[in-house]
Amino acid sequence: MIGAYYTAVTGMLSKVMETQGAAIAEAGRLGAEAILGGGLMHAIGTGHSHMIAEEMFDRAGGLVLANAILEPSLMLHEGVQRSSSLERLPGYVQRLMELEPLSPGDLLIVISNSGRNAVPVEAALYGRERGLRVAAITSVAHSASQPPNHASGKRLYEVADVVIDNCGVPGDAVLPVGGPAVMACATSTVVGAFIMQAITAAVVERLAAAGMNPLPVLRSGNLEGASDHNRRVRAAYMDRIAKMRAYLG
Repeated sequence: MIGAYYTAVTGMLSKVMETQGAAIAEAGRLGAEAILGGGLMHAIGTGHSHMIAEEMFDRAGGLVLANAILEPSLMLHEGVQRSSSLERLPGYVQRLMELEPLSPGDLLIVISNSGRNAVPVEAALYGRERGLRVAAITSVAHSASQPPNHASGKRLYEVADVVIDNCGVPGDAVLPVGGPAVMACATSTVVGAFIMQAITAAVVERLAAAGMNPLPVLRSGNLEGASDHNRRVRAAYMDRIAKMRAYLG
């Protein structure tokens, strides 16, 4: 089973590289343009997808100009039923987004494997209405196989500027156990983390080519001397960092 999971995941990663490279590069272009224009990158995900938003935020090798929209009520640690209910609640995400430093020209990355509930769809619509560019990380196969849960009749992949398909299967899990109706071991987190880091790579490549100095990239706080580096990088962009609710708590 371990080998079967490895085969499934590496196969999906290969498929992402083969079919989604252009979309990832486009998201990287939009992110670099946002940063070079004085703006930010933002990411939001609900449930387990919030981990993909965190993947770009305040970590080793990550961009200091990346703002993760981390709402506890949409994560799992305050209750699975609570999170699932609020993810489906129309109008809920607009109140959250109003607290974020979203500006025209910024890049908003919305992560949702199913892409069918109110929060991811309305987050994307909210961003586009305010002049942000919106990239989606989603499973097109899963999303297209299920009816939308939003009154617009739209799914996330139908309202984003750039769609990055995680190439996952409907239901996310890939290993049959006890018959085809019961599947184990999801793939969207592993593949989503790769996609987010690949977007970061594309952004950094463009920022370096544009001569941005210092590059807004953090070092691991567990390396000697990293604290001084990170302090200098944050100081260089403090005007933008100061806007981020995720940094302020």
